[in-house]
Amino acid sequence: MRVTTTSEQWFSVPEAAEALGVAQRDVRNMLADQRLVAIRRGESRALSISSLAFVEDQGRVVVLPSLRGTLTSLSDAGYDDEESWRWLTAANEELGERPIDALRAGRVHVVRRIAATLAF
Repeated sequence: MRVTTTSEQWFSVPEAAEALGVAQRDVRNMLADQRLVAIRRGESRALSISSLAFVEDQGRVVVLPSLRGTLTSLSDAGYDDEESWRWLTAANEELGERPIDALRAGRVHVVRRIAATLAF
């Protein structure tokens, strides 16, 4: 399976597992541990994982490393998975881009600083 990490694609848990080269239970553990986020989409309301949560590292597809801490901050602010994904993919005036794009560009600290203020 080919994963494009520059434009958004949506994957089921089995497809994400295949892309990452891990078992489906590992993807489910990543979801439970907030290392990865999935939302329910479409008529089937099946869990879907965005390709924007993945990056390439030495020719392998991996979960964006900075996603876990950011998801934890958003969860601490009371956001559920769907709200967290909406926040990550919405334009952010302070960042001048979407938080997910800033994370992918390595601007982790500023994204987390903004996310930390959401609880107050």
